[in-house]
Amino acid sequence: MHLDVESLRTYVAVLEWGSMTRAAEHVGLTQSAVSWKIKRLEQRVGRPLLIRDGHTLRPTRDGRILLADARTIVAAHDRAVYRLASPDFTGTVKVGANEDTGAPRMASILGRFKRMHPGATIEFVVNQSRLLAPLLERGAIDVAVIQVTPEDQQPDDVVLWSDELRWVAHRDMPFDDGVVPLVTFGQNGFYRPVIEPILDREEIEYTYTVSAPTSAAVRAAVAAGLGVGVLASRHVGGEIGEWARAADFEPLPPVLQIVRTVPGEQPDIAGPLIEAIVEEFTDRPTRREHDDT
Repeated sequence: MHLDVESLRTYVAVLEWGSMTRAAEHVGLTQSAVSWKIKRLEQRVGRPLLIRDGHTLRPTRDGRILLADARTIVAAHDRAVYRLASPDFTGTVKVGANEDTGAPRMASILGRFKRMHPGATIEFVVNQSRLLAPLLERGAIDVAVIQVTPEDQQPDDVVLWSDELRWVAHRDMPFDDGVVPLVTFGQNGFYRPVIEPILDREEIEYTYTVSAPTSAAVRAAVAAGLGVGVLASRHVGGEIGEWARAADFEPLPPVLQIVRTVPGEQPDIAGPLIEAIVEEFTDRPTRREHDDT
C-alpha cells in the first residue's frame, strides 16, 4: 500500500477545515480535486475515511486512526524537504500568472517554494495573459504562466495543459438573429482577437455587453443570459450551453496554458521554480477535475 503525501495533506485539511470547499481554498486546489484525492486515498486503504454529518465532515473510526499518522507523515515530509533544500537559491524571481491557473493554487505553490528556499525572494502578480506577455518580453517578470495559441507557442515553452474553446450562451437564449451581445474578458482579454475576425467574416454585427477580467464573472454573465461568450469546453454545462448559431463557424483554435521564461539570462532560481510549477499542474488525472475557474 502506498499513501502519497499530498493526498494525506488534503485529508488532514478536510478534517481541520470541516468541508472539502474550505479545505480546497486552504491547500490551493478545487473542490473536485480535493474530492478526487480523498476518493483515491480511500481506494488505497480499502475502507471509508469520512462521514458527512450535516454540513460538515468527520472521520470514521479508521479515519481517526489515519489522521494522527497523516499529520505526522506530512509534518515529517515538509521538515525533510526543508532541511534538504539547497541553500544556494537566493535572489529575487518575479512570477506572473493568469487567472485561469487559480491564484490560490499558484500562491500555495510559491509559498511552499519559499519555505524550501528561504533565501529567495518571490514577487507574484496575477493578470491577463495579453498583459503578462509584454512584461515577460522586456524582463519585468522572470517567469509567467500564460495562455497562447499553438501558432504563438515558442520552442522553450512548457505546456501545462490545453483547452478546447467553445462559443457559449444561456441554453434558453439562442441569440440567433440581430446584433449579438458579447460577454468578453475586456479589451485585453485573450479571446477577443480570436472571435472578432470570425464574427466579421460571418458578417454578424455584435456589441460588447459585458466586459469582465475573470472567468468566474464571464461565466456568471453567460449563465444569466446576458450574451454570447467564448469559454473553455470544460465550462459547458448547467445553464451554459454551446451557441447553436456558431455551429457553421470556422473552428476556434485550441489554447495552450504554458510556462514561459524571460528571453536570455534568467535568475538561477527560475529553473527549480518552473519545475515546481510543472510538477504541481501536471500531477492530476484530468484538467476538468482540477480546474476551479
